[in-house]
Amino acid sequence: MNFIPTNALGCYSIEPQIIYDERGYFMESFNEKRFQEGVGQNVRFVQDNQSFSTKGVLRGFHYQTGAHAQAKLVRVIEGAVMDIAVDIRPGSDTFGETVSMLLSSENKKQLFIPRGFAHGFVVLSDTATFFYKCDNFYNKESEGGILFNDPEINIDWHFSEQELIVSEKDRLLPTMKNSKKVW
Repeated sequence: MNFIPTNALGCYSIEPQIIYDERGYFMESFNEKRFQEGVGQNVRFVQDNQSFSTKGVLRGFHYQTGAHAQAKLVRVIEGAVMDIAVDIRPGSDTFGETVSMLLSSENKKQLFIPRGFAHGFVVLSDTATFFYKCDNFYNKESEGGILFNDPEINIDWHFSEQELIVSEKDRLLPTMKNSKKVW
């Protein structure tokens, strides 16, 4: 696996080493020892999540606060998404910066998102199966979120706002300026 630092401190693009032959392919999608060495952090994942969505579905921006903050390792098993992470760590040198990355079943890339980032994605293909590991358990009381179309973040979601399929819950999220603090 190749671990490539992004513009936001602590986020890494992870490119697998894929072995192709007449049967198809093989790749190691996760190895705890290599992962911890690659990101330079002692991250222990405790929960796996998976979602299925159709083209234009936007999920995000979500995060967990306080003792329930979560680091995530995200990837796409089927289809393609534009994945976005926003640094919301107070005092961070990259506070407010975003990481945008195409994740697909074809490129098999992963994105490591450390604690203190808001996360969201939009489905670019007809359908997509999104998979991610979390280093902390979900806690409803610690939910935080940021409005997907916050002008301060200014994300190009690759669809017009009318084409996006966004849950009512996500449409009611506050702007970054008014959101829950991470710590």
